[in-house]
Amino acid sequence: MKRKLENSELKRLDVAEFKQAEKTPIILILDNIRSLNNIGSVFRTADAFLVQKVYLCGITATPPHKDIRKTALGATESVDWEYCENTLELVDRLRSDGVMTIAVEQAEQAVMLNNFQVEENKTLAFVFGNEVKGVSQEVVSASDIVLEIPQFGTKHSLNISVSCGVVVWDIWSKMNAQKTKKP
Repeated sequence: MKRKLENSELKRLDVAEFKQAEKTPIILILDNIRSLNNIGSVFRTADAFLVQKVYLCGITATPPHKDIRKTALGATESVDWEYCENTLELVDRLRSDGVMTIAVEQAEQAVMLNNFQVEENKTLAFVFGNEVKGVSQEVVSASDIVLEIPQFGTKHSLNISVSCGVVVWDIWSKMNAQKTKKP
């Protein structure tokens, strides 16, 4: 019989252990996200994969807020985050610090996620854009790479929190595959 596990059986980190744990070299940047539920969902994804930090930019709301808390389920307490008013200035600063900045968007010369190769020992910052307008053109232009999630149906885009989950899982998997290949 396949019995569902109780939360107490999952052996998850508590907040203090999470803060001390080695982080995945992934940064998430939310560029003018309107939906508080999307913001909370991104925090949960960040917690699940030990993401280094989340930046909330422009009109993106910040914790504490009941609608963020509803979907984050406490992840705003575990995941490091910071508010930055200007996404472009943040991208420029991260690039100057040696972080590879990646706009997740549909654009000319975009690299498909399934074809993207992760560089070892490189911190990656992914910019996710507004639910209607996407990542701003100036941020797309300033990013090192534009990454696109392949889609095969009739819709033009995925929800931002879904996009974040797809990208983080894919990148996390590729990073961990590199670790297991080392002798």
